[in-house]
Order: sequence, then C-alpha cells, then structure tokens
Amino acid sequence: QVQLVESGGGLVQAGGSLRLSCAASGGISSISVMGWYRQAPGKQRESVADISSGGSTNYADSVKGRFTISRDNAKNTVYLKMNSMKPEDTEVYYCNADLRYWHGISLRSGSNWGQGTQVTVSS
Repeated sequence: QVQLVESGGGLVQAGGSLRLSCAASGGISSISVMGWYRQAPGKQRESVADISSGGSTNYADSVKGRFTISRDNAKNTVYLKMNSMKPEDTEVYYCNADLRYWHGISLRSGSNWGQGTQVTVSS
C-alpha cells in the first residue's frame, strides 16, 4: 500500500524557517512529479511548488524567492524549505506524488496524498 508520510511542520515566528519532508513508500516503481500543496480552513487546496523527476520546478507566485522544493529520488522523498515565513503562510501543508506502483503483479498509476502537516507562523 502506497503511503506518503510528512514531517517537519510546527510553529515558527514571522521571518523564520521550516523544512518539510515527505517520504513515499509501498511498492513504488517510479515517481514523476512530487509537489506541495496547502489549504486553509474554508478554502480550496492550492499548489505551492512541484518538482519533476528531472528536477524542473514550479512555484506559486506567493512563495517565489522564499520557498525551495527539492527531492531525493533514491529515497522517494520531497522537501520544502520555507524561509522568510509570513503569517499568511499559516495553513495545512500536503504533499502529493504522481507515481506508478505494484499492486500484486499489476503495475498501476495514481496520484497520492500525504496526511497533511500544520504550519503556523506567528506575527
């Protein structure tokens, strides 16, 4: 069974930094795009950043220059380094992976989500 497990959330003061990690496991054959999303109560989940298997990245305008996404393909892990954090970055952060995985002898494709980790930035 495919699992994405996030870690690294917490409370930080404005201007501070946090690093999120997300490790994928469970019969994985390959992962194409890995990304981070965030969601505030009552709002839609929005993309923060994503990274391809080759290292190409995309960022939301609101985090460009402050956040950096990276990945370790050997560990099936994606990271999000968040610097110069602002109170408006306070949301639940989710990782996502577009991957191929083994289900018995069948190779399947899917888009999987982590459980979410709370990030709170105090002013």
